[in-house]
This record gives sequence, C-alpha cells and structure tokens, in this order.
Amino acid sequence: MDTTLNTHVKLFDLSGRSVLLTGGSRGLGRAMASAMVCAGADMMIVGRDPATLSRAVDEIKSNANGKVEYAVGDLTNRRDLDAIVECALASLGKIDILVNNAGAYLAERLVEISDANWDHLFELNLTSCMRLTRAIAPSMVERKWGRIIHVSSVLAMASRLGCSSYSATKAALIGMTRASALELGPHGVTVNCLAPGAFNSISPDATPTERQNGNFAAVTALGRWGKPDELAGPALLLASNAGSYITGSVLVVDGGALCRTLY
Repeated sequence: MDTTLNTHVKLFDLSGRSVLLTGGSRGLGRAMASAMVCAGADMMIVGRDPATLSRAVDEIKSNANGKVEYAVGDLTNRRDLDAIVECALASLGKIDILVNNAGAYLAERLVEISDANWDHLFELNLTSCMRLTRAIAPSMVERKWGRIIHVSSVLAMASRLGCSSYSATKAALIGMTRASALELGPHGVTVNCLAPGAFNSISPDATPTERQNGNFAAVTALGRWGKPDELAGPALLLASNAGSYITGSVLVVDGGALCRTLY
C-alpha cells in the first residue's frame, strides 16, 4: 500500500481507544458500535434489555476481535447512569469516546403534551447526555484526548406536526454541543453532533405508516431511506483522528432532505 494512503487509512484507526455508546443494542447504535470495534476500539454498549444487548454483543464480536461488553440501565435514572459509568471504567479502564445515541421519539401535538411526557423526553434525550458528558469529560481533559458525539436529528432543524417536544430536545442538544466544544476544545476534546434523517431503523414507538415511508423517501435527494451502516462512516470520522479538526459541528446525514426548498 502506498505510504501516503496507509497514513490516511490509519487516521481512522481506533486501536487502543475505548468507547461507551448508549442505545447500542440495535439499529443505528449497533451499526456505529460495529464500525468502531472493526476499527480496533474496545466497546461497551448500553441499553435496557439484557437479551437484546447480549445478541448485539455476539453480532458485533463476530465481525471483529475487539473487546465488546454491555451494561444494562435506564438513562433517566441517576443511580443507573452512575453505575453505567463505573461499570464502563471498571471494564475498559478509561473512556476515550462517548457516543450519546440513546433517545426516544414522541409524537404529540403541542396542546396535547403532558408534563410527564415532556419531562421524560428531556431527561432521556438531553439531560442524560449532559450527565454522561459531565462524568466522563474530566478524565478526557486530563489525558488531552477525547471524542464526544451526540446523536441529534434533522428534526432539530426542520420539524413536522406533532414533533414539538422531540424537536426541542434535539435542538437543545446542538446548542449544548457548541457550548461544550468551546470549553473542551483547548484540552484536546472534540464535541460534535450527528443529525440523521430518515433511516430504516426507527424505534418501535415511532414506526411510520406505509404512506409516511413513501413521503420520507420522496423528500430526500436520493429518493430513499438510509441504511444504519450509512451512519457508521460519519460516526467513525468524528470518533477518530481523521476528524481531529472538527468540533462544535453538526454533521447532517439525511440523504439530502434538508437541501430541498420549502416552496
């Protein structure tokens, strides 16, 4: 292999790096976890269902030789969150890369939103990301190297009916990303957002109708939904030295949906 090409390929190498990734048992989370493990990282994925997590770990391990483990917990529960961090540190030794992927979607019109649903969505989609970042960032600062990746959404920038609470959480995550990038950047820690569009990996509580499937595909420039593996590459870029000069940014991965005119 050409020396220059080999050097560029090595920019994506995650050998010796340890990753904590939430919501990693299926879909986009599992695809990102698989890519990072294939790049050499050790991995701990987080979710609420042990059986689903165990199957995900077995699948990820079948494609790579890195260390892959899981932790069970509810990210809206502060004790669970603290226990997850302790478990990850005990297993991996350190956390170099934090991927805040776990989240929930709630379709309610503004006048229908209950305080309980609003609070739960913010607790999971935003507050848990802040708490994990707050817990892990200091050790990244000490080592002068770290990657924090939040998974936002194109619905943070262009919404639709019934998405007030969800869009609010994802937009707030972008604001937190930009502010924390300024704080952590001088210490070698980058903070970025991925903003996926329509992917064939929707959570069970947000399963679209056949008509919505067609509508979403038609909105994109590519005329189709994304595949989970198509988010893995952008995630690997932000997690590795290949993205060392990217911070405070929102990387939109939506098949060109946001480039369409509104009229």
